[in-house]
Amino acid sequence: MNNGRPNFLFLMTDQHNPRYVGFAKSPLAVTPNLDWIAAGISFEQAMSPNPVCTPARVALLTGKLPHQTGMMTMSGCLDPCYPTYAQALQRAGYATAAVGKLHFLQGWHWYASRGGGHDLVALNEEQKRYGFDSIWEAAGKGLMLKNRCHYADYLERRGLLEKYRDELDRRAAIGHPETPVPSEEFGISEADHVETVITDQAIQRILERDRERPFLLFCSYLSPHPIVDPPRRYLERIPLESVDPVFETLPGQDPPDESLQRRWIANRRGYRAMVEFVDVQVGRILETLRAEELLENTVIVFTADHGDMLGNHRWDGKNQPWPESVTVPLAIRHPRYVTGRRITHPVSLIDVTATLLDAAGLDPQEELALTWPAWNDVVPCRSLLPVLCGETDRVREFAFTENDGWDMVSTDRLRYVRRRPTTRDFAPPFEELVDLSRDSGRWIDRSNDPAYGERLAWCRERWAYAVSSTPAGQMGWAPVIDEEFAAIPPSRFRENIEQYERTSVKHK
Repeated sequence: MNNGRPNFLFLMTDQHNPRYVGFAKSPLAVTPNLDWIAAGISFEQAMSPNPVCTPARVALLTGKLPHQTGMMTMSGCLDPCYPTYAQALQRAGYATAAVGKLHFLQGWHWYASRGGGHDLVALNEEQKRYGFDSIWEAAGKGLMLKNRCHYADYLERRGLLEKYRDELDRRAAIGHPETPVPSEEFGISEADHVETVITDQAIQRILERDRERPFLLFCSYLSPHPIVDPPRRYLERIPLESVDPVFETLPGQDPPDESLQRRWIANRRGYRAMVEFVDVQVGRILETLRAEELLENTVIVFTADHGDMLGNHRWDGKNQPWPESVTVPLAIRHPRYVTGRRITHPVSLIDVTATLLDAAGLDPQEELALTWPAWNDVVPCRSLLPVLCGETDRVREFAFTENDGWDMVSTDRLRYVRRRPTTRDFAPPFEELVDLSRDSGRWIDRSNDPAYGERLAWCRERWAYAVSSTPAGQMGWAPVIDEEFAAIPPSRFRENIEQYERTSVKHK
């Protein structure tokens, strides 16, 4: 360890169904490099705080639930005044870098013109305020139709940007599920594919690092989120007959017809190919760490922002409380705690935030809090380090997930969903209670079953606690004359109070 402090490699994928990793309980993809990370420890019930890109990523950055920062859906931009784990590591002397997808900014309307979204290259310095010394950004695949980013610049220099955007337009017109189209068919070679270029950038930062400082490298891939564009050789090595043909349905719901099933199976084949392509890229980074003799002092985290339904319940994508959408793959390899344990108790994605800080010797509650403005001292993330080192198997009794239309409490076996009414006049919420240990894959509502009365009441109480105990943190934009008492972490606040008291005594 660098002065007792580890390096951090934080790997992330986008819209990753939890079964599409080799270390899953019932795996549907081959991922030896991700499995190597999971040989440290893996979590079977890691729950996204919100199964949508921007709110999940903002929650992970801040360690707070989406409603605490106002980032409840893919709309708006995160105020950089909210404390982040990257800022905390910066203050502790870490060199911090981010490559790939960030998606903390979503300030444009869905009807924005082609290329009329954010210029993320021009906003690079602004985004460094989130706590990164350097940022090389690739907008999400579909987002690149609107946004400018470093990868868009890369494609433009090769005369490929408009071809790429043409393909995005074409895919949007045909709808979902997508039939995989190898990236080479619209001009993107494997060497120019976004996942390859992201990996090149990540490796460059490892090789060019400040060797006197520990580092945080956040490497965020765009796959397996659509568009479904694996390089040809990854798609062709997956036999169509090897693809999962099972489609879960809700009670009373008809299964997809044969034509739709064929399209979904083709989609799943491309999805798996993208996952396995990313795994190879992860292997390149791990090999670089090995060659640089860094593996023994680097904590490696792999996870995703949310899952993907992939046709189950006749649904495409995310945004739903069902396990395929809300659960994410999560593996952590701490060089001191390589045990291969599989944790079945629920954890929240925001617990990763606390774990990074705890592993660096920092107090997550201190580092992610502000004493002012109000409510910014409420930090619900919990470190998983006690689980990693074997002190316990759980750090929370339930995980809380929210969306712009519903909230959910998840326990080892129960899912309590509370769908919020959107009517102007009063309407009661619609509740569901599902026992996954009894109705796995079928999502049968037990909320009206008298045998589940006590469990329903228990879940309602936990929902009320989760909502009421985490009020939204206020933010202020107006300058403060006494800057020492602007938004500051509690540790500095105490120092300033002591200094204020000493000064006050002198003037009495």
